[in-house]
Amino acid sequence: MQNGTLLAAVDLGSNSFRLEIGRYHSGHIERIEYIKEAVRQGGGLDDNKVLSQAAMQRGWECLARFGERLHGFKKQQVRAVATQTLREARNRDDFLREAQAILGFPIEVISGQEEARLIYQGVSHLLPQSDEKRLVVDIGGRSTEMILGQNYEARRMESYRLGSVAWSTKYFARGQFTAAAFKTAEIAAKAVLDEALDTFPPTEWTVAYGSSGTVSAVADMLAANGWASGVVTRSGLDWLVDRLIKAGNLDQLRIDGLKDDRRPVLGGGVSVLRAIFDLFDIQQMIPAQGALRQGALFDLIDRQSDDTDVRERTVRWLAERFSIDEGQAKRVSDVATALFAQIAAEDPQSGRYSQKLAWAARLHEIGTHISHDRSYHHGAYILDNVDAPGFSIPELHRMSQLVLGQRGKLKKMESSLNDELFAKQLVCLRLAVILCHARQTPEYEAVRLAFKSGTFKVTTTPGWAKRYPQSAWLLSEEALAWQKTDWKFSADIR
Repeated sequence: MQNGTLLAAVDLGSNSFRLEIGRYHSGHIERIEYIKEAVRQGGGLDDNKVLSQAAMQRGWECLARFGERLHGFKKQQVRAVATQTLREARNRDDFLREAQAILGFPIEVISGQEEARLIYQGVSHLLPQSDEKRLVVDIGGRSTEMILGQNYEARRMESYRLGSVAWSTKYFARGQFTAAAFKTAEIAAKAVLDEALDTFPPTEWTVAYGSSGTVSAVADMLAANGWASGVVTRSGLDWLVDRLIKAGNLDQLRIDGLKDDRRPVLGGGVSVLRAIFDLFDIQQMIPAQGALRQGALFDLIDRQSDDTDVRERTVRWLAERFSIDEGQAKRVSDVATALFAQIAAEDPQSGRYSQKLAWAARLHEIGTHISHDRSYHHGAYILDNVDAPGFSIPELHRMSQLVLGQRGKLKKMESSLNDELFAKQLVCLRLAVILCHARQTPEYEAVRLAFKSGTFKVTTTPGWAKRYPQSAWLLSEEALAWQKTDWKFSADIR
């Protein structure tokens, strides 16, 4: 990446949407602009996990303003990520379809583990280099992430379903603050976080950092009222809760340092924070400057190189974990991407889709770790449910569908095949699996693949069918399989 390149991250949080723009210089990112809007989308999620029209509209209007600011940016300069509210929303596709058109860039719905990884990446890059063992806590609107790490390495990551929006709505309805409400909210938070004690025992970290809105808001209020700046102490947190209870409700609350956008979710965020202090016996927590959006920016830098792209490392880790035959994985990957280049070379996104096809090909036998029978079904299930750092939920699902469709009947792929790029990827993977069936490097240079007007055509050089009769027969069977889809497929095997 060249010095001076502008990068942007869009964070679609449950409480606020944020836009961070920075300029890259020698491994560092200099902030150019930061915009935050309190969209409160999480409050629009009903008991059936359906996002209200009003909540979606607020999100679209905010993204329209962000999109205007991002005019002129290229896709590789922007990463937009959505978190817990859109992870939960049953109608998220309705929101995302319009949102991506408005913003002008893809929006990734990321898993809780990926959110935690990016949070730690953002926090660690803005802290001084140190060997200290860190606990990083991020209390979001509908989820709370906890990470144990050292230097730039996140060693343990978890995401828990509680946050400032969810807890405010559930335990502080109509903005009422009572001692009983705080007690109930904190007990409920401890019940959710109890298992976190085993994952992040206090003996394994030395410093606690708080990322994002809740911790920084509490720190600002404490500093504005005479407490030490740059830290949230246990005694200060207790004092703040006492002030809230004495005020009785939001309308009566008058406290220096409280911003208007934080006011509606204050009770929930503070109750979750105090539960964490009690559960982990924390005496003080330091507000961190970095957060999810900075982590997304640094991840854009890492993605410029296979050596630093965490997705590449994740694929290698999965291959090792599930004892994949590396030789066969590479053969299928090489053949699939070579075929894909023949039919997608003119597509502006072909490079991205070729890389994702290569990853899917390298993991196409991941399901054999469970059973050779219906291994592609097992593989698809693994990819849809595994914690895979660096990958968004849609990325993993696309890879899972490629693995599912690598062989067998195509009726199971009916909905996915509406996407032309996916159909091209799937054709290439299926052909690669066929050509590599003998688990040897095939003479695939003699096989040509073309695509025009909804029709795939595979041809071979003269004499190829005689040298590889089994492969020739499998290719003719493949042509029959595609007859039952909306795509046409012909084979001229010589």
